Amino acid sequence: MALMDKILWVDDTNFLCRAEAGIIGQSLERQLNAKGYTCGHEPDSIEFSSLGGWVATRASGMKKNKYGNIEDLLVQVNMVTSRGVIRKQCQVPRISSGPDIHHIVLGSEGTLGVITEVTIKVFPLPEVKKYGSIVFPTFEHGVDFFREVAKQQCQPASLRLVDNEQFLMGQALKLEETFWKSLSSKLAKLYVTRWKGFKIEEMVAATIVYEGSAGEVEAQERRLARIADKYGGLPGGEENGKYGYRLTFAIAYLRDLGMEYGVIGESFETSVPWDKVTNLCRNVKQVIKREAKANGLTRPFLASCRVTQVYDSGACVYFYFAFNYRGMHNPLEVYDKIEIAARDEIIACGGSISHHHGVGKLRRQWMPGTVGEVGISLLKAIKKELDPQNVFANGNLVDMSRSKL
Repeated sequence: MALMDKILWVDDTNFLCRAEAGIIGQSLERQLNAKGYTCGHEPDSIEFSSLGGWVATRASGMKKNKYGNIEDLLVQVNMVTSRGVIRKQCQVPRISSGPDIHHIVLGSEGTLGVITEVTIKVFPLPEVKKYGSIVFPTFEHGVDFFREVAKQQCQPASLRLVDNEQFLMGQALKLEETFWKSLSSKLAKLYVTRWKGFKIEEMVAATIVYEGSAGEVEAQERRLARIADKYGGLPGGEENGKYGYRLTFAIAYLRDLGMEYGVIGESFETSVPWDKVTNLCRNVKQVIKREAKANGLTRPFLASCRVTQVYDSGACVYFYFAFNYRGMHNPLEVYDKIEIAARDEIIACGGSISHHHGVGKLRRQWMPGTVGEVGISLLKAIKKELDPQNVFANGNLVDMSRSKL
């Protein structure tokens, strides 16, 4: 697949791009930019993940508010199975021809065949790209702001909210400390902390990416500023927005760096209705802290969350958990126990099995409760029809008999 990395064509009339499935996201975007286009799909894994992988995992990008998730971008896909090639015979914006076969391929996680070519929508490069940030007194204020933005349907390209733990971590990493630098006088800092009632141990930050024409971006900025003021938000500056957005791409590298210093960490995510966001975030972090202590973690550990995607009826929430494993003989077992407890709590609080990380083998145990008995039977029937020898991605999504090969 690494050799199947070429753009096959770009259609300037219909704003489409056909590419081989092995092309890496960063390369795809760079080549499209050179032609004056963007695909708009920007997951934090963009420098490593492939176009075919996006389809297979039903991926989501950080700028989905403007460009959509991968299922919104997909126009046509070829998937080679043991029974032949699955593909629609036309490339049209919409079709009514029974159940959409694209939804058999999307999120199939490699269990049915090999994705070889993909056609996606592309968009002219935006005239303006601008960053912004807003700080709020508490996480609850930030969530209320996000919900109001969703209600008014004025989401910018990207809108993300970090909790206090991540806000403070950003200060320590000197990526977001320019918020304090921007408060150049003691009087200004006093205004934020004393007169506006912000507490260092409670305040949170939202990072924003605006894309569009100059007029569109200016109008969005004004509208979000009015909404933010309603919920106690204060502008944090453009540089903070840029650094906060870039921090997302650094998380994986921070994880790898942490391993060298005896720290293990990972992220997991969910989607949840608006009326359950705050309770879910609070309860899951409490479960992580409780389980960490129950499993013998005595050193300080990180348990934090962020709201990463905004929908009309809910949001995507990420959780981050990391701890020092030096002196432990079973750190992976401890981590697994804690994440399983956290996932159980996520589902108990009304969250999903996953927003875009998918199921794989790690979350397969929650599939019956997610899609139901009939849903599991249907997935198994499709698997048996397209891959009767169970060769592809054995064990992903549903539990099947071992491959005969």
